[in-house]
Amino acid sequence: MTRGLGGQAPANVTQHLKGAHFPASKTDLIDLAQKNGAEAEVMDVLEQLPGEQFASIADVMKAYGDEAETHDLRHPKGRRPSGD
Repeated sequence: MTRGLGGQAPANVTQHLKGAHFPASKTDLIDLAQKNGAEAEVMDVLEQLPGEQFASIADVMKAYGDEAETHDLRHPKGRRPSGD
């Protein structure tokens, strides 16, 4: 399974954003995820997202993917396992 920021799979992040109304601010998304019972790791992912305003869930996932790629956060502490 593909992992992103903080080792979280994108689907795991989006499930905690169900019920979001867009456009939404990062603060709105963080508040919603918390209300939806998101774990600390998911909250960390949302807090690391670049940008402050998102037009759609697709924008959220694009920011998520861009951040993961930029910082290689698919692996703990930004390190790739040997053999990558």
